[in-house]
Amino acid sequence: MCRSIKTLRGTPATEDEVRAAALQFVRKLSGYRQPSRRNAAAFDRAVDEVARASRRMLDALAAPSAGHAP
Repeated sequence: MCRSIKTLRGTPATEDEVRAAALQFVRKLSGYRQPSRRNAAAFDRAVDEVARASRRMLDALAAPSAGHAP
């Protein structure tokens, strides 16, 4: 889907990396690179929600076992 979103599982992902991935995801879904002023609040809220959900998921995933690549 979004080739510019890198895999963050198995790495100590920073908040900036998680937010950048969320932004790319919302851009892809919405079709906006930069939303209009009218849509900016909804766009920004979606990025925040996706970033929070992504962080929760990354924190909950089990670390890869030895010998298995992420």
